[in-house]
Amino acid sequence: MNKYRWQAIVFVLVAFMLGCNEFIVVGVLSDIAQEYRIPVATVGYLVTIFATVYAVSTPFITVLTSRFSRYKTLMTLMGIFLVGNTLSGFAMNYPVLLLSRMMTAMVAGAIISLIMTFASSIAPREKRASLVSWIFAGFSIASVFGVPIGTAISTSYSWHDAFYLISIISAVTCVLLGWLLPRQVEQVQGSIKNQLVLLKDRRIYVGIALVLFTAATMYAYYTYIRPLLTTALGFSTQSLNWLLFLIGIMSIISNRLSGMLAERNGLRIMPRFYVVDVILLAALPIGLASKFGGLGILLVLSLIVTIINSPIQIHFLNIAEEEYPQSTVLASSLNSIFFNFGISLGSATASGMLGVVGLNHISWGAAVYAAISLVLAVLLNQVIKQHRRQNSSL
Repeated sequence: MNKYRWQAIVFVLVAFMLGCNEFIVVGVLSDIAQEYRIPVATVGYLVTIFATVYAVSTPFITVLTSRFSRYKTLMTLMGIFLVGNTLSGFAMNYPVLLLSRMMTAMVAGAIISLIMTFASSIAPREKRASLVSWIFAGFSIASVFGVPIGTAISTSYSWHDAFYLISIISAVTCVLLGWLLPRQVEQVQGSIKNQLVLLKDRRIYVGIALVLFTAATMYAYYTYIRPLLTTALGFSTQSLNWLLFLIGIMSIISNRLSGMLAERNGLRIMPRFYVVDVILLAALPIGLASKFGGLGILLVLSLIVTIINSPIQIHFLNIAEEEYPQSTVLASSLNSIFFNFGISLGSATASGMLGVVGLNHISWGAAVYAAISLVLAVLLNQVIKQHRRQNSSL
């Protein structure tokens, strides 16, 4: 097996490791609450705080560390992540667990940004979109396989052991990265001000808005996926794991499809997917009247709702490499930063809609965000065309 293939496998393993760490809490909320004798709602704040710290800290760390060697920066951040995750395993009270979760959230976004940057510089041009889609798939694989395994370990032994397993995976990943990554990669250093110039480009900030509202679209219904499957559609709690597994498989297929679209300038056809999103989300309350009709809609949504991931990531990276080389790492972090802000917006909207219109109609809020995303996808394509015209006339 050639070196590039090993590097690609390790990059996906990093995404899997980060995904397991981020999502594991959702599967062990009740176990943590029971051990610490605190309400489940209090433990639930671990998810919100993680997403917020992740989104806020990532741009600061990527900008401030850009002057240092990417290899040394990544290995240092991986070390901090390993310590933070292991501390989560050792946590004997809620404040220590919260602190350790903030510690891992603080570096997770910068780690995936650096991995994306390494992937972009290592991969042959024609394989880059495929590799990016596989890295995104690493997160989906974590939610499909990693989290249920972690939950099973928590149920059979202790939730602490689930974190220890992630630490073992992290330690192995650190060793593999140290062995396989190039020590020196071409990088252009720039001041903080020079790096932030990237954000003034219309192709970038319209793309950022699209990422945010796409995430909000998904989480404005997905936050309540379990009650949608059990309470609204009437599936038994025994079949819930299989249904979530099926939704996760659709998500993995979505990531691969996303990579194929990125190789074929997928941004151009993206508005079509948002049209389908709007129709399906608006129709979901009617679809919930039928057990398998409602499940069918949720499965198709899982396939297409975040299909923008790879095309928009390649879009950000290409613009940075061609016009803002000093901002490459920042550009690679934009997707994950604003997706997390979108998760916060979407989940807050879902909670608000639940109180106003009830569980069966929460997808209407998601349909509104899908409509906003559709407008932004059309606008982004127009902005890209205008930029090309201006460049060709110069």
